Amino acid sequence: MVTIKKIAEQSGFSQATVSRLLKGDESLSIAADTRQKIIHTALSLGYDRSKIKTTLEKIAVLFWLTEQEELQDVYFRQLRISLEKYAKINNLEIQLITHEDDVLETLQEVAGFIGIGSFTEKETQQFKSVCPYGVLLEINPCPELFDTVKPDTDRMTQLAIDLFLTKGYRKIGFIGGAYLNPHTQRAEMDSREVIFRQTLARQDALDEAFLFSGGNFSVETGYRLAKKMVESLGDNLPEALFVASDTIAVGVLQALNERSIIIPDRLELISINDNEIAKFVAPPLTTFNIDVEEIAKTAIDLLVDQIVHPRAITKTVLLGAELIERKSFTQA
Repeated sequence: MVTIKKIAEQSGFSQATVSRLLKGDESLSIAADTRQKIIHTALSLGYDRSKIKTTLEKIAVLFWLTEQEELQDVYFRQLRISLEKYAKINNLEIQLITHEDDVLETLQEVAGFIGIGSFTEKETQQFKSVCPYGVLLEINPCPELFDTVKPDTDRMTQLAIDLFLTKGYRKIGFIGGAYLNPHTQRAEMDSREVIFRQTLARQDALDEAFLFSGGNFSVETGYRLAKKMVESLGDNLPEALFVASDTIAVGVLQALNERSIIIPDRLELISINDNEIAKFVAPPLTTFNIDVEEIAKTAIDLLVDQIVHPRAITKTVLLGAELIERKSFTQA
């Protein structure tokens, strides 16, 4: 058991100072480096974080999305809220930073950061020059510089295709958005589409006529692409459809419903995210549940680990997902 006495001995400060700091005594006046040394000593010895009542560190969240982009994808809004929640649980003070802020100046004043959005290699290298500890979510252009946490959407794509093939479907379609490369500012093929193409090609079941992609991950994109699919294919629609996100799937359902194409009678559909809206659309979506809270928790844990136990190597964590089966697709 880690005691106040042991922390005091290891850190070189009195038991009274250590005790007052860990209990969150606001009247205690100590230097920032003293405070940091005591807290880091306590954590490195395995002291229970929940017993520390003072703010451990100040961290930044780089939110590299516009407000419009955030509103278009519920996933990112949920992610930001979850990060704030787990930062508070871990007694971390959090500062939200956007494109408009003086990022490098702020990063010099925090213990570490978590990045959400698309960053260029140049930006990532600049971050490293002023702040050694960080975790990037989803996309990391320099995984050798910072830790990465992301849902394993490649595996989800493969599993969706396996489910369709198991039911005997060979005409399998795809609807998804594009990845905007922040370095070139050009739209590129999203990894879900890449894996979709590769997986079906190996099964000799890839049909380019059934693939529709481009645009951001929004309801409008789903509606536009599904409308284009119906207009171009007519009665030759796919038997099953994999949609890159629930947000896009909502637009897909709207377009198909307008044309009296009934899901799952005419074709079955699987998407990704399990947003709250997935339960309430008609029909309710079968979708892979990405545990946003687990992503946030993992990111916070990795950042704290870097701060308390500095290491030369970085880590990449891929999180799996659970298939939530509703009416748009059933395995039976």
